[in-house]
Amino acid sequence: MKSVFIGRFQPIHNGHVHTIKQILQRGEDLIIAIGSAQYSHTPDNPFTGGERIMMIKRVLIDEGLPLERIDIVPIPDIHIHPLWVSHLRSFVPYFDKAYSHNPLVRRLLKDAGIEVGDTDLLERHTHSGNHVRDLIRWGGEWETLVPPGVAKMIKEYGWDVRMREIGEITLKR
Repeated sequence: MKSVFIGRFQPIHNGHVHTIKQILQRGEDLIIAIGSAQYSHTPDNPFTGGERIMMIKRVLIDEGLPLERIDIVPIPDIHIHPLWVSHLRSFVPYFDKAYSHNPLVRRLLKDAGIEVGDTDLLERHTHSGNHVRDLIRWGGEWETLVPPGVAKMIKEYGWDVRMREIGEITLKR
C-alpha cells in the first residue's frame, strides 16, 4: 500500500516525525507531500519548498528511515478547494490512502472518496508548526521540538534570523 502524508512542514517537527514513523510501521510506503510549496519568507511560511525538502531528507537520513520507501513531492497551492484533490493527484505518484491532521484537507480527501487514515498525535498543542515558528520568532525554547538535524540547519543557514526579521509582516492578496 502507498500512502500520502500531506503537510506544510514549516518546519518539520517531532510531531511530523512521529506520524511518518507510524505510517511506515504499518507497512505502508510513503509520499510526503509538501503543501504550499511556492510560499516562503512569510510568518506562516518562512521556509522555501527546497529548504523544507532539505530538512525532511536530513530527518529521514538521521532517523535511519527507509529512503527507498519514501518520496518527497512539493505541491503548490491552487486555492480552489473543489479542484484540490485532482491537483494533488496530478503531482504525486499513485496512492491508496492519505494522512493529514488538517480538518479541511481531510474533508476534501474524504469527499473525493479517498481513504483517510488516522495516527496518534504527539502533544498537538506543543508539536505544531505555529507553536514552533512562534518560539523561533520570539526567542523561546524551540530546539527540542524539532529533530536535532533540523535545529542545526535552521541555525547554520540563518533561517532563525530570517524568521525574526520577517516578524509579523502582512501581505496584500
